[in-house]
Amino acid sequence: MTTTNTATAPGRSEHTAGPSVDRPAPTRRWPDAVAVVVGTLLITWHGTSLGRWLVDDAAITFAYARSIDEGLGPVQQPGAEPVEGYSNPTWLALLVIGRRLGLFDRGSWFGVPDLVLFPKLLAVLCAAGILLAIAWAAHRLVARPWVVTGLAGVLLAANLSFVAWMFSGLENPLYALLATVLAAVLVRAVTGGTLLTRRTAVTCGLLALAAALTRPDGLVLAGAYPLLLLVTLRRPELPARLRAAAYGIGAFALPYALFLVLRHAEFGRIVPNTAVAKSQGLPDIRTFAQTSGELLSFAGWPTVVVTVAVCAVALARRGRLAAGLLGVLVPLGLALFAFGVLDPDWMGMYRFATPVWALGAMALSLAAVSLAEQAVPHRRALLSAAVGASLLFSVVAQWKAAADFRAKPTLSLCTVVKRHGVLINEIAERLGVRNGSLLVPSLGGTLLTSKLKVYDLAGLTEPRIADYLAAEDITGLQTYALDKLRPTFVDATDDWGNRTGMKEPLLLSKGYVPLYRASDGTGAWVRADAVRQPEQLPTVRALMRRTLPVVFTHDLQRCGPNLTPGSATAGKHQG
Repeated sequence: MTTTNTATAPGRSEHTAGPSVDRPAPTRRWPDAVAVVVGTLLITWHGTSLGRWLVDDAAITFAYARSIDEGLGPVQQPGAEPVEGYSNPTWLALLVIGRRLGLFDRGSWFGVPDLVLFPKLLAVLCAAGILLAIAWAAHRLVARPWVVTGLAGVLLAANLSFVAWMFSGLENPLYALLATVLAAVLVRAVTGGTLLTRRTAVTCGLLALAAALTRPDGLVLAGAYPLLLLVTLRRPELPARLRAAAYGIGAFALPYALFLVLRHAEFGRIVPNTAVAKSQGLPDIRTFAQTSGELLSFAGWPTVVVTVAVCAVALARRGRLAAGLLGVLVPLGLALFAFGVLDPDWMGMYRFATPVWALGAMALSLAAVSLAEQAVPHRRALLSAAVGASLLFSVVAQWKAAADFRAKPTLSLCTVVKRHGVLINEIAERLGVRNGSLLVPSLGGTLLTSKLKVYDLAGLTEPRIADYLAAEDITGLQTYALDKLRPTFVDATDDWGNRTGMKEPLLLSKGYVPLYRASDGTGAWVRADAVRQPEQLPTVRALMRRTLPVVFTHDLQRCGPNLTPGSATAGKHQG
């Protein structure tokens, strides 16, 4: 008589291995490739609805990439002091590499600036990478992984929040990719018997490290691997799991600690200057619940209910599917927690939710397709109808918000180029200003195109202003900005002009004369003693009154093939 050895290998458990009969049969790879390509094309096609739009904040990192590649170090423009006015070192590194290879900030491709095309190309590659990671994970759980990949691609392509911030020029695509790859590694490890191996632990630690260096809130993903070890714990394995957790935490913590030491040595802070300026506080439960609830409402409550239901059913069945699904739900929960903790973002359209959408689509697709494969035909049809109806409801629910965003997206790079770059450059020339400076809250396009020394009223690249904003010391900020920095121009309208008190009575008392007045008392100002040709002031004021409405209403996506100081033609404020 023969016996069967059912003992698991070292580092394997009921949750990490699963019986071999549960493993889906090998499938052909070409359907996966088709699903990835089609999903990527759908996401990209939706992204083209935003045209050449890039959000202005993305160009702050562009300016730093230019300086680093030119050998100037991490400065916002030549001659500035090193300040960590960015919070996305890995994304910055990709831009520096692109510039060094001549693919970024060098000119245009087919008449389109490479400043626009290169980050959007990176977004396409990251979208493909996200779908590849989902397909890679799906091979562990379902017989038709291409269905999972295809469904995830449709879910993501239908979500404008995901699409918009993927193609915004910011670091969101890389962050979402890293979160999804981490989830895929966890799925394969927990279903393949390798969760407790050193290789898995170190891989997860390094992926979390890359996420933390892509966005500060990526730090939460360092908890994904230890948490998964905890929720799949079996008492006899405790020493092995503690050892694996130590490897994973060490792979993250040691290089991250070194990075913090280097950051402090270079910039004098252990957090980026942007974090100080934004002065993120501890959220209360009510704010956390409200923020998270708004995000789920945007996703569509039917979609949320269907996702929770199919995941709950999958977890209740235990076995390989439940274990694998935990590999997605743990990082998803952490990403959702990070979103709820962060202060609401002024840019709108749920900018910080990009990894939540990717991981949520992954969880829903894996659970729904796996359950459908195991269901009898009429239940399979019912499940398919529920997923399809929830997706349709989500698209309809998002329709107005998506249409409004497409019509008027968050502050465009080209708007800032035309307003604070081209226009102020021309005004400085007309007034005879030499070696001038500009205090302004919209920084990205200004840094790329201004001939003036730029000071950041929002504090992202100005440490002293960041400290004043964090301390809510507006009087100190005003004194420092207007008495110490003494900018030639102050251009602050609307929110930032009101928030910092840069309004008519204060500026008149400091020797500034108006160039443009808004109805709320904010506007654009020039220091009177810096004007060498005061007879040009009436002409300049007329130019601003004539130009500003055009800047804010004309084609905001076109501002020339090259964005360098003085490269844009003076007076061509319309394209």
